[in-house]
Amino acid sequence: MFLDFYQMREQPFGVTPDPRFLYLSPTHREALASLYCAVEAGRGFVALIAQPGMGKTTLLFQLLERLRKSAYTAFLFHTQCDSREFLRYLLTDMGIESHGDDVVRMHKEFNDALVRLQHADMRFVLVIDEAQNLGDDVLETVRLLSDFETPSSKLIQIVLSGQPQLADKLAGASLLQFRQRIAVLSRLEPLGAAETIRYIEHRLRVAGYAGRPPFTPEALAAIAARSGGIPRNVNSLCFNALSLSCALGRKKVDLEIVLEAARDLDVEAFAWQRSASEHEQELVPILRAQVAARLARHPGLWRRRLRAASLAALLILVSLFLFHSVRGVVGTRLTSVFSADPLPGPPSAAPTNVVEVKPGQTLRQISLCYFGRYDGNMVEEIRALNPRITDPNHIKTGQQIVLPERGRTSAGTCSEGPADAQTTTAARY
Repeated sequence: MFLDFYQMREQPFGVTPDPRFLYLSPTHREALASLYCAVEAGRGFVALIAQPGMGKTTLLFQLLERLRKSAYTAFLFHTQCDSREFLRYLLTDMGIESHGDDVVRMHKEFNDALVRLQHADMRFVLVIDEAQNLGDDVLETVRLLSDFETPSSKLIQIVLSGQPQLADKLAGASLLQFRQRIAVLSRLEPLGAAETIRYIEHRLRVAGYAGRPPFTPEALAAIAARSGGIPRNVNSLCFNALSLSCALGRKKVDLEIVLEAARDLDVEAFAWQRSASEHEQELVPILRAQVAARLARHPGLWRRRLRAASLAALLILVSLFLFHSVRGVVGTRLTSVFSADPLPGPPSAAPTNVVEVKPGQTLRQISLCYFGRYDGNMVEEIRALNPRITDPNHIKTGQQIVLPERGRTSAGTCSEGPADAQTTTAARY
């Protein structure tokens, strides 16, 4: 743990919604003030919309803290439920033991509790977090709760908090009456670069850190950029960067450490890399088939032209299938395409320019048989078409050898083996 290393009392970048660590950016400050004023004025329904990680729950806890002395509050976050379960959660949070699943009975128990609170001169504030998960039928139940009122005041104030999907639901035609009852709709926006730095300084200060932040200016700029201004992302980056820096024994968190922490947290890139690797496994056989087809169509190209043309075609093919960042992943696989054993062409093409070495045959016998000569130029031509032949004096039985088309005599005269080759050569001389 880096708390002792950096001399802090508590974790500054925790995952719990502690209102003490709430940083009031301009939009957070405006949302908190709007919600508080709307509840104090008895407006009935208010809503808070923000994308995940923006600190909605922390802000709601701060709101409840401000209302604690003047209102009875309930906080619900079990929103994947039906109407009966919702009412049961609500009564349980209020300390009311409900008997059975009778909706009418639960409504009466809730109404009686509201009346008792009114006689005690206490308002009731219900906060529903993650409200985007509520089904339309549960939202209708929530709307009906707001009907508990007297001729002069509402008996219940309801705060809905959720992700942008909540706004999409409220915009639907089926929830028109619900939407019309919302008196205040507040939003939270991501932090700018300067606000992100002030956010980090605020949380370090609350945690007991003294002095300037342990992050270099370059590191702070990287955190602001990589986090997108989302407080939850900022917390994750800072926590991992401080942990890594502590493990390395460094008091100052520099850009290199922040980038390493960001790479460790990049789950999407990890999943994409695995997907690209699996796709590459399927791509290699296709590339090999492309090479084999090219060899079959142009058997007379010597090695340098074949390498240049094939490499250009393969690079174009790879660029159509993969992003440039995948090239590092498949590079070694592409190399294996050229270093693999030669791929035979179609069976119909093999008899015209490919011979198979018979037991006891030598390259000299084959050259004399098919070309009537065996000299340095002929050896170089054959070796240019067969780069695997490193020693002309040692070829393997069963090995396939590509022969030049130029200067070749009638095919098939050497199919009998080495003895026939000697007889044919003698006849020609």
